[in-house]
Amino acid sequence: MFRTMQDFATEWTRESEQTALLLDACKDESLQQRVAEGHRTLGEIAWHLVQSLHYMTQLGLSFSAPNDEASTSAKKMAQEYRTISRELLQAVTTQWNDESLHETIELWGQNWRKGEVLLFTIMHQVHHRGQMTVLMRQAGYAEVPLMFG
Repeated sequence: MFRTMQDFATEWTRESEQTALLLDACKDESLQQRVAEGHRTLGEIAWHLVQSLHYMTQLGLSFSAPNDEASTSAKKMAQEYRTISRELLQAVTTQWNDESLHETIELWGQNWRKGEVLLFTIMHQVHHRGQMTVLMRQAGYAEVPLMFG
């Protein structure tokens, strides 16, 4: 759980840049790569990373929704991700404060502290980056950006 806005801002900046670098490495021709039938494609996971950040508006934060037209181009998805991740950081750091991180809110039928939601948001990104690296390797990428060494 994050207890200060500065701690979140530092970690979000680092982790969102890692996500953006992975999205930058995606190629249009491999967006249909899937691990198995019935599972998301590389492109669907990439677009999910872009769209999913907007769930934070359910918690009272205000920022723009992603542009759906970006969902078919790897380059546009990476650009859209950078935009919405900056907007999320701006919204969190200007609309919440250190004290509000301890406030409890209802999300998905459960009570969460706002600081816990921010940690979940980062962990969600990391989870899907892992999925993407597997699909990129399956698609034959010669190099996949290293995330944690």
